Amino acid sequence: MPLNRSDLPSDVLDLLAQGAVIPAHPLALDARRQFDRRRQRALTRYYVDAGAGGLAVGVHTTQFNIRDHGLYETVLRAAMEDRDAWTSRPMAMIAGLCGATAQARAEAGTAVRLGYHAGLLSLAALAGQPEDALIAHCESVAQEMPIIGFYLQTAVGGPVLSSEFWRRFASIPNALAIKVAPFNRYRTLDVVRGVVAARAEDRVFLYTGNDDHIVLDLALPFTAMRDGVPVTVRFRGGLLGHWSVWTSAAVRQLAQVKAVLAQVGGRLPPELLALDSRVTDCNSAFFDVANNFMGCIAGCHEVLRRQGLLEGIWCLDPAEGLGPGQAREIDRVYLEHGDLGDDAFVRENLARWLD
Repeated sequence: MPLNRSDLPSDVLDLLAQGAVIPAHPLALDARRQFDRRRQRALTRYYVDAGAGGLAVGVHTTQFNIRDHGLYETVLRAAMEDRDAWTSRPMAMIAGLCGATAQARAEAGTAVRLGYHAGLLSLAALAGQPEDALIAHCESVAQEMPIIGFYLQTAVGGPVLSSEFWRRFASIPNALAIKVAPFNRYRTLDVVRGVVAARAEDRVFLYTGNDDHIVLDLALPFTAMRDGVPVTVRFRGGLLGHWSVWTSAAVRQLAQVKAVLAQVGGRLPPELLALDSRVTDCNSAFFDVANNFMGCIAGCHEVLRRQGLLEGIWCLDPAEGLGPGQAREIDRVYLEHGDLGDDAFVRENLARWLD
């Protein structure tokens, strides 16, 4: 049966409204590039124990071509089973949805059947189509389950979307949130303007996917005008591929931002603002910015491999791996920003997660 926003558990809605760390779940493979169930389970346990507020599965970081390998339902089921077996606390479970309308609706049906709360809806397959067609697609998929809009950066196939598109998207009754990930401040503001114009700022939650400005997105207010009056909104949390690594540190960073914002009249300290550039520098290595994001998935795998969570950096596509010089950049980040990581946390728990 279709799932509506009103059907969602109140504790999940409260969690999303308050803001959470939601890592994009990677895919664990063995040396034969076959699904590694044991290490996939270890990753889920890691994210739960790190304090993540949810999991996004079947998304870009999970590798979109799991669909071509018949793994979509397998990885969604694994994450749900492993989460349920490891914790009883509420977590927002988000399934990646992609492809043309029939495929996206079918994937939404699978996600609902497995117990997922919302679908992160990629529009990459519809790039080049008019916005009327994109809105019709979103409205159709939203008939199956609550949807999270996804402003994907153009470097990896996302279409450019206007503020009017986001106004119309935010007006869809079953729209739950938007992952804002154009890696572009002008386009980020287009989303804010659209949500404010739809009068949906309290209903459609903004989550950053801008891995190049994570801390600033979380810390700064965003203001748009409506009827001549300024309306200020904030990003509640993040749904990020970057947060698939060093996750417990990300949880601490979000808590730090929330604590500062909760202070009456509190000012953002310079060291918190400066943290944005350090986190962005880490992301430049993990996402292989020097090679136009060629190694963005393999780079996250490499961090998890160094920690022992993954056995290797294998991707489903044998041609996909670290970009030229990316390993040296990750070495540099470890040397310069290792205090932002969580290697000690992983060492203390790895044997338990792999058990």
